[in-house]
Amino acid sequence: MSSLYETQTAFLDYLMNQSPQFEQYVVGTKRFNKETRLGIYGDAYASRLIEALQDNYPATSTLIGDCKFIKMGQHYLEKYPSKHFSVRYFGHQLSPYLQKYYSEIPVLAEMAEFEWALRAAFDAKDQTPSTLADLQAIPIERWGEIRFTLHDSVHRLDLSWNVAKLWQAIESEEAAIPAEKAEYPIAWRIWRETELKIFYKSLAVDEAWALDAMRDQLCFADICAGLCEWVDEIHAAQRAVTLIQTWIADGLIVDVSID
Repeated sequence: MSSLYETQTAFLDYLMNQSPQFEQYVVGTKRFNKETRLGIYGDAYASRLIEALQDNYPATSTLIGDCKFIKMGQHYLEKYPSKHFSVRYFGHQLSPYLQKYYSEIPVLAEMAEFEWALRAAFDAKDQTPSTLADLQAIPIERWGEIRFTLHDSVHRLDLSWNVAKLWQAIESEEAAIPAEKAEYPIAWRIWRETELKIFYKSLAVDEAWALDAMRDQLCFADICAGLCEWVDEIHAAQRAVTLIQTWIADGLIVDVSID
């Protein structure tokens, strides 16, 4: 008699690698022989994963078409077998996969990247946002040393296609709109507020840079210096303060501290 652990391990090896070792645990019947029963197990496993993939990427599935998405999902499963105990994380490589295998339809990879960021923002852990009082509590003469920590739900994307409009039309079940490419990539931020509502917003170039700099733990003084690429030195600090006030109001910052 094999242990339960050995049986489960053999079953998993069969599902993921088509290992023949599990055949010894399967008994055929008059209605279904051993091979048919094994096929049922294997097909059901793949089907559930593809359903999970479709659930994680509903707009991407709509753009491709349900039948084509299922076919694509089968190939994706071959290239990127599920490695996580939760199906929630199956599909984390879909955007680079689409970029490689569906390069003739570049909007698909960007839509997948956008949808994954939305899902990741929703699933991010709860954190208490900082307030303006936290910022004001730091002596003005030490503001140059301030470093900020962003909420785990904050994501930054640069998108060349109108995926936000496409996603909104699909989500709202509106009439289909054409995919359109911008003249240059547009910066976006995605985040979750305390009410578990997900938001996305396009950004000016300097705001996108400053948000990236904040994530990289640049201090306030360095952020001001970097903003001089877009505004003069006299107004750089005011621009930085304005951006930080906006981010605090939106709940993007969870820690304001000095070294």
